[in-house]
This record gives sequence, structure tokens and C-alpha cells, in this order.
Amino acid sequence: MKKSVKSQQILLIAVLCVSSIFLLCSCGQNGAMHDTAGDIVVPENSKQTLSAKGDTSVQEDIIDSESGKDFSEMSPGKQETAYVYRTFFLPAMDGASQPYVGDTMPYYEDGVYYIYYLKDGGDSYNHSIYLATTTDFVTYTEQEHAVIEASDDGSQDNWIGTGSVVKVEGKYYLFYTGHTDSSTAEYKETIMVAEGDNLTSFHKISDWEITPPDELGQKNDFRDPQAYYDPTTGMISMTITTSKDQVARILKYTVSADLQEINYDGIIFSNAVGDFWNLECSDTFKMGDKWYLTYSAQDDTLWYAVANKQFGPYSEAKRLEGKLFYAAKHVEDGENAYMVGWARRSESPTSTRSVSAWGGNLTVQKIVQKENGNLILAPIENIMGQFQKNCELLLEDVNTTIEADASCHYIDAFNCYERFMITGNFTYSENGMFGLCFDYNGETEKYKMISICPSENMLRLSFHEGKIPITESEIALVPDQEYSFTYIQEGSVGVFYINDIAALTVRLYGVSGKPIKLFAQNNMVRFSELRQYTD
Repeated sequence: MKKSVKSQQILLIAVLCVSSIFLLCSCGQNGAMHDTAGDIVVPENSKQTLSAKGDTSVQEDIIDSESGKDFSEMSPGKQETAYVYRTFFLPAMDGASQPYVGDTMPYYEDGVYYIYYLKDGGDSYNHSIYLATTTDFVTYTEQEHAVIEASDDGSQDNWIGTGSVVKVEGKYYLFYTGHTDSSTAEYKETIMVAEGDNLTSFHKISDWEITPPDELGQKNDFRDPQAYYDPTTGMISMTITTSKDQVARILKYTVSADLQEINYDGIIFSNAVGDFWNLECSDTFKMGDKWYLTYSAQDDTLWYAVANKQFGPYSEAKRLEGKLFYAAKHVEDGENAYMVGWARRSESPTSTRSVSAWGGNLTVQKIVQKENGNLILAPIENIMGQFQKNCELLLEDVNTTIEADASCHYIDAFNCYERFMITGNFTYSENGMFGLCFDYNGETEKYKMISICPSENMLRLSFHEGKIPITESEIALVPDQEYSFTYIQEGSVGVFYINDIAALTVRLYGVSGKPIKLFAQNNMVRFSELRQYTD
């Protein structure tokens, strides 16, 4: 039966009244805002829907109030194209091609962080070096043209590999890896250099290179120079990653300021843990009275070792992050130190079984030294500070308890916006897993999960409702103790922190515009002081 015109008018008035009440109560990216006069200002492109939960109204659709983007019905690929990455920087599109950030070479001077990186795809020829700058790690300025281009004439640097920038007596050197696939070249990789009078323009120094020492017994893997200048000695110290007797090693060289004298000082580190092909992108830095050596084990995770002197001897290495935060190197500004790397991507956003492609989004985390000398990664204050709008939760209360048996128990808790931050506390009593669950396509068996797993001492990203592990980071928690957490996501990139304990970078395609759930299995978990913020 059709409703009368009068009935339709009454219904419309009622809906408008309820919507007005909802707008008054809502907050955050999709909610109403107040101007300086106190009047309610509704974003022009915003959209709200209502869902009954007792007598509490909640948001369901996820709309970007500035651009009107509705991600709820988009495919994972279209979501990825629609995202605007600011904090997890991506290079600008080149036509229909999306380039990615590869290995980074960070440098700091006069309030500016210069992030040199191997650009993968787009207008970059064979991983040429490009530059993005930032003053806050929240927004970046991209330099359009390459800083150093790979050679297309069959030269040693037909491909460019990772390096570093160092300032020496008023000039800048950019040491980098020259890689060739030529069958006639004696060395597959050598160390090369470019110089410049400023930080945005370099020219290659021809006929200068460091070649692998004969004692290595191989001429293939010899890369990732990290340089340090000591004005008191007038010498440049350099670490290089390589292998000897099929064991990954890190070497040390000393080079004079005029580059004319090159001395090989020997092996300073060999991996004692894990069977790795190479210890890529090695770096050293000092915090307090300790020196740290970091590296990304080939196709594995970010590691660090500790010493009393810059070049060792170093302790047995420990893992610092998971597999999706790769090729990270440190940069410091006199007050804080940071790890700058890239968040790994999938070849296809529709993949639900792996995240294994090379290159991705620029990702930066703060380095924190614990009292016992261990290192952890923490969120950067500026990144957290951009999230100022407190959002309404899908929960009725900021405190909730989940008691679950062998079956996972889920509760809708947050909205998955384009960019957001979630904070809260948790206390657990048993050994079963719990954490955040992301709806991929409405099918429970496709859920993507950030899991805290006390029985395994692991913080883990897994797909297919926990059946397919993607990446993990070690943790050590105890029952009945309260912990706090912070989760930051922009686009498909996220980093989950158990504060003062561990960090884990994740990649979550196809989850925007859908609820984020709290979950538990074989555990009783108390979540408290839950908050969600947008910018």
C-alpha cells in the first residue's frame, strides 16, 4: 500500500529532526563543526546515516567531509586510488602509473629533513634517487626531478642502490650503490659517489668507486654505503653490507675527505641469528652512552645490535619491528632520533594472502631508548597531534569487556576513516588472542586482524580471520596488568603501538568505509578509555 502525501511529509520532517539531533551529537570527520560564533556548520559534502542501538545514534557510512569520498562501496583498488597520502607519503602519480618509495637515505639540516629515496616506477629509471622534504613528518614537499639518475648507457650504475648523504668541509657527498646486470662487468655492485654544493642537486664523480675486497671471494653483493664524517680526523667512516662465505656481513671502510685515500678496515658484524642473504641498509648511531647498529635482514625484519663503540664489537641482534617496515635508517635533529623506512605493499590491493612487493609508502617512527638500553619505536608527537577531532564510537561506552571462548567474539567499535587515530587501554586474564578486526568485504572468513597473542609473545597482522600470518613483532606481556595502545592509519597503511612495548606496521587494503571491531578468543579482555580521532 502506498503512503499518503501527508504521511510522507510527516515522515520526512521526523527524519530531518532526528538527523539534526544526530549532527549536534556527532563529532570528527563526518560530524558537525562549530564556527567562532557558535553556529553549527555542516560540511557541505558530508553525509550521515543512523543505526539504532538502544536509544543511541551512531555513524555508519564513512565520508571524507572535505572531498565527499565515500569508501564504503569502493573496491580495494579504487580505495587505494582515492586516498590522499600526506603522512605516509607517496610520490605523485605519473599519468596512470603510481610510483612508490623504495630504500630511504634521510639527512637533517637547519630544521628540514631531507628524505632521499629510490623511486620505484613512474618516471624513475631503474631506481633513480629522488627527494622529498619535511619539517614535521606530517606533510612533505616532493622534488619533481631526480637527484641522481641511473645511467642508460651500460655504465656500472645502470641501476642505483641505497646510499647516504654526508657533509664534508662545506660540500655534500652522496655515496650510492652502482648495480649492473651486464654479463661483461667484473663487479655486479660497487660503491659510487656524487657531490653537490647544496642538498638538492648532485653530479656524479666519474672514475671513482670502491670495489669488493678480494678476501670476500665474491663480486656480486656489495652495497648500501652509510657514511659518517669526523672533522677531528678529517676522515669519512663508511659501513657497507655484503657477504663472505655465504654469511651476511657488514664491513667498515675509511675514506679521506678528498676521496683520494680509501682503506678497508675489515668486518665489524656478522649475523649470528637467522640465515639471511644480506643485512641491508645498515646504519649506526649513538643514544646515551650506547652505540646501535641497525639493518633490515634481506626479506625479513628490522634488527638492531648494541655496542660501547661505534664500530663494535656488537651484541647479538634483536628484532625491532615487523616485515612491513623495511630498509629503515635513522635521522636525528639534536633532540630526537627517528627511523625512516617504507611500508611494504602488495602487488595487487585485492590480494588477501600476502604483502610482499618491493617499495611502498614512506613511514617514519620515533626511536626510544629504554632504561635497560633496549630500543623501541613510538609514534611521533606531530603525527599524533594532527588528529584533533574526537569521534563518536560505535560502542555505547568507552569501556567494554569481551569474554570469549574458542570462537572469536566481535564488537563493532570504530569507523575506518581515510585517516584516523585510535587510543585506549587493555587488560587481559587468559592467553587467547585479542585486538582489532577489520572488515574486508563483509565475510567473516576474510577478516583482517591485528592480534595481541600472549601465548606466543607476539603482536601480529593476519588475514582470513587469523589463518594467514602476514607480519609480527615480539612482545612480552603479563595477565591482569593494564597496557595502553595507539593505532594510526592513513589509507591502507597503519602502525599499531603497544605503548612502551612494541610497534607493528600493517597494510590493510579494502577496509575503509567499514566498521573496525574489537575481538577476543579464549580470553577475557577489558578495553577502557577508548577514543577515536580524525583530522
